Amino acid sequence: MKRLTWVLAAALMFTACATGKPSEVARAPSATGAVSEEEFKAMHTLRKDAAPERKGQQVELSDGSKAYLTLPPNAKGPLPAIIVIHEWWGLNEHVQAWADRLAAEGYAALAVDLYRGKVGTNPDEALALVKQVDDAQATKTLLAAHAFLKSDPRIQATRTGSIGWCFGGGWSLRTAMAIPELSAAVIYYGHPVTDPQELSTIKAQVLGIFGTKDKSIPPETVQAFEKALSEANVRSRVVEYDADHAFANPSGARYDERAAASAWAETSAFLARTLKR
Repeated sequence: MKRLTWVLAAALMFTACATGKPSEVARAPSATGAVSEEEFKAMHTLRKDAAPERKGQQVELSDGSKAYLTLPPNAKGPLPAIIVIHEWWGLNEHVQAWADRLAAEGYAALAVDLYRGKVGTNPDEALALVKQVDDAQATKTLLAAHAFLKSDPRIQATRTGSIGWCFGGGWSLRTAMAIPELSAAVIYYGHPVTDPQELSTIKAQVLGIFGTKDKSIPPETVQAFEKALSEANVRSRVVEYDADHAFANPSGARYDERAAASAWAETSAFLARTLKR
């Protein structure tokens, strides 16, 4: 099942970013949403499939964190650029492969590391890493990533966006809340913000992708998110699939190839429309 919603209007500037206070970003995303920690951990199983060969390189951001940068073949700046935010596992090779996939479509893709070098290999480790994230430091990393994409001579980003899954989906939304220059934000089943006042800082267009079988983000929460976006005058599109949490992760046990392919088509068209025009 798929439900589409368009909301057209202008959005307001984010005053905390404008005054240089990234720590004032809205509350951090919930680690488990509407379910218990044990239920949420049960939703995640990392398969042992090998990730595709990586094509990018490690770079260092101004906040001291490392990131994975991948560029379109033979491309020269200026380029449209995307901040890629990992799932709760961390910046593993599968997330780097997502960045390579975006680079193949013509974007400079910078995959940040909000765990600062750590990667979870099982649900217990991943949940522990989520809980250790410092909100202010994570926001500084995202601001540093955006600055890198704008200033690096290989990129000189013309338009910028963000994309994230699960834990990273929530932070993709908050990236749009923290960076008024952002043009687009894609949220794959990240726990949403449902306060219109907090969302009203967004100037980017937002694409939200959710699964109707996701118990951590049930349909009523998605509906509240849509309503809040509308009340906040944020231009948005929300798409729901008859699928479970983490359905778009090919390295996860709940991967749904059909829903994932459709969601990627939505994402690809949305990014082309917002970042390449």
